[in-house]
Amino acid sequence: MNSRERVLTTLQHRLADRVPLAEMWIDPRVVQAILPGAHDSNDLVQYLGLDMVTVPTMIYDSDEVEWVDRAQGVFRDKWGALQHLTDEAIPVPMLPPRIETEEDLARYRPPDPAKSPVIEKVRRLKARFPDKAVAVVGESGWAPAVYLRGGIENLFLDLAERPQFAKDLMSIGAAYYAELFPIAIAAGADVVFLGDDYSDNRGPMMSPQMFEEIILPHDAAVITAIKKAGAYCIKHTDGDIRKIMDQLVGTGLDALGPLQDVPGMELDKILERYPGRITVMGNVPVDLLARGTVEEVVAATKRLLRDVSAKGPHIMSSGNTITSCVRPKNFVAMVRTTQQCGNYPINRRTL
Repeated sequence: MNSRERVLTTLQHRLADRVPLAEMWIDPRVVQAILPGAHDSNDLVQYLGLDMVTVPTMIYDSDEVEWVDRAQGVFRDKWGALQHLTDEAIPVPMLPPRIETEEDLARYRPPDPAKSPVIEKVRRLKARFPDKAVAVVGESGWAPAVYLRGGIENLFLDLAERPQFAKDLMSIGAAYYAELFPIAIAAGADVVFLGDDYSDNRGPMMSPQMFEEIILPHDAAVITAIKKAGAYCIKHTDGDIRKIMDQLVGTGLDALGPLQDVPGMELDKILERYPGRITVMGNVPVDLLARGTVEEVVAATKRLLRDVSAKGPHIMSSGNTITSCVRPKNFVAMVRTTQQCGNYPINRRTL
């Protein structure tokens, strides 16, 4: 199998020739440490033999934003919301909010999905890496609402004090992505990640009832658009999502991940909970990749191959992304161990 076939077979809940390897994002500093002079993270994907190349929707090239203060890293994103660049790749929402009142919401006009630079980026990746799975790393309604409200704390207040306002706000991002993703799929994308985070390590950050009534309908609409367009959908969220997992799986998504290595979220248990219905992705802990030794990373990777990959469809990855703090040699160890030991059928006794 080539990489694309390997990923798509796994997302069809079948076992491929080998456990696929993928990451939603690899920080440029890690990329350059492993492959000096690389153009972008997808060059490293090719160099290491990972199976999926990616296009993020929430990370902008410098000519794709309206700069407010370039020296301070302050800009307006495609939503017209203020964001601030930090040392990490993903910027941070800033005050004042782009939308504050009902009147702001009524006057707001979202960007045109057909004009997104993501579409041309997908076309270029498809031509550049014809044997790789091409993924768009995007969002649904939650994250754009966070940007438009100038931070997650304001959105939480809206959920408590004016839930219909919050629901209407989230419909902006959901409608945008329900239109953008099918265009990107027509341009060559095979997979769409939805990256909105709903939980911390203790559980969902809202009640399951609130999630079902206000947030889930937007996810369901976006996932339906992705599936109707002929692509696969992987849902990422941090933390312990057991209380809302049935609702998410019920939307028809194909995989959950990358998922964190937190108690109760063991990937083999998720496979057992939804036999034949779901693929899992993850979950070598980012903290281990950042602080651990190569030997510890190898052991953790082999444990996942033994306990998860051998039992069902699994994409090996970190528990989130390869951030700037990850030790390059640890990331390479995870990749090489999977490539050396992850061929099917996996012999669990040798791991």
